[in-house]
Amino acid sequence: MDICPKCGLPIHACVCEDIAKTEQKIQVRTEKKKFGKLVTLLSGFQGVELKTIAKGLKQELACGGTVREKENTIELQGDHTKNAKKALVKLGFSEETINIV
Repeated sequence: MDICPKCGLPIHACVCEDIAKTEQKIQVRTEKKKFGKLVTLLSGFQGVELKTIAKGLKQELACGGTVREKENTIELQGDHTKNAKKALVKLGFSEETINIV
C-alpha cells in the first residue's frame, strides 16, 4: 500500500488536494488579446493539478483554453467571469477565496 508523503494517509484516501483547494486565493479577470478577442484568466493556483482543473472548467463552460505553467494560470477563450466562479465551486474550491477582478 502506497502512502502519501504529505499527509501520511494511504494514496486512495489522500486529502492533500482537497485541503489545497480550500487554501487558494484565485483571481478571475478578462484580458483583450490579439484582434480584440477576450480571454478569461484564472490565476493564484498553488499545489493543485492545473491540467485537470482546466479540463473540468473547459467541459463545464463549453469553451477552449490552455494552461500557462510558468505563470500558474488557466486561460479560457471568451468572457466567462460570471460563470467561472460557479464552475470552480463545483470543482471543489471555496467560494470565499475566488475574487473577480
